[in-house]
Amino acid sequence: MDIYQHFRKHEREFIDQVLQWKMNVEDTYSPKLTDFLDPREQEIVRTIIGSQGVVKVEFFGGAADCERKRAFVFPEYIEAEQEDFRIVLFEIEYPKKFVTIEHPQVLGSLMSLGLKRSKFGDILTEDSTIHFFVNEEVSDYIKLQLTSIGRSSVSLKELPLNQAIGVKSSWQEMTTTVSSLRLDALVSAIYNISRQKSQTLIGQGLVKLNWTSIENPAVECGVADVLSVRGHGRAKLISIEGKTKKDKWRIVAGKQR
Repeated sequence: MDIYQHFRKHEREFIDQVLQWKMNVEDTYSPKLTDFLDPREQEIVRTIIGSQGVVKVEFFGGAADCERKRAFVFPEYIEAEQEDFRIVLFEIEYPKKFVTIEHPQVLGSLMSLGLKRSKFGDILTEDSTIHFFVNEEVSDYIKLQLTSIGRSSVSLKELPLNQAIGVKSSWQEMTTTVSSLRLDALVSAIYNISRQKSQTLIGQGLVKLNWTSIENPAVECGVADVLSVRGHGRAKLISIEGKTKKDKWRIVAGKQR
């Protein structure tokens, strides 16, 4: 059976990587710890590794309900522990009375350190408190290098994982109809913009499907797919309810508040 037929073409490189992880664990009887993976990547890993073989996989992002998680791929004789995931939690300390720092600024500052997005996990905010998770192997570098965000000087304080801010995720559900399950049709319906504008946004690389930029408006979407349109926020396809009498698809989608 061709495993690639179950996934999209642009995911082939990652699939090959996961297959290699699995084979290495089988051959060496030693575990593999990945960087932080987005939910789509986690689903690919879960599908390929499976749950019935001699190789197992567990995921952890630093706290319950984190979106981005590291995968620990291990032979069945090992029991995975939280410490195996090697995750560090930082709190950003800054002059809160005089400065406001928001999620995009934190993300931009971390990316400007020359690190890949996969080296750090969720960024959590609550009022003026900001926490974020990183790979243990780059934590010292980040603590040394991240000295400012925007115009504000900052410092980092390491905290135990159990002191992390609670993860908040709120989706506002909507029911609508679409002529097809193509990416451009869904973007048009969910974000209430014209089909032409949705195609333009996609062509400009401003639309992501499962955290990957997609420039092909004809890509077909499925249940649990996550869309992101720059300047318009994130949405996900919750369910496909079937076709109407006018041969349109009735869908339930969620937009992130």
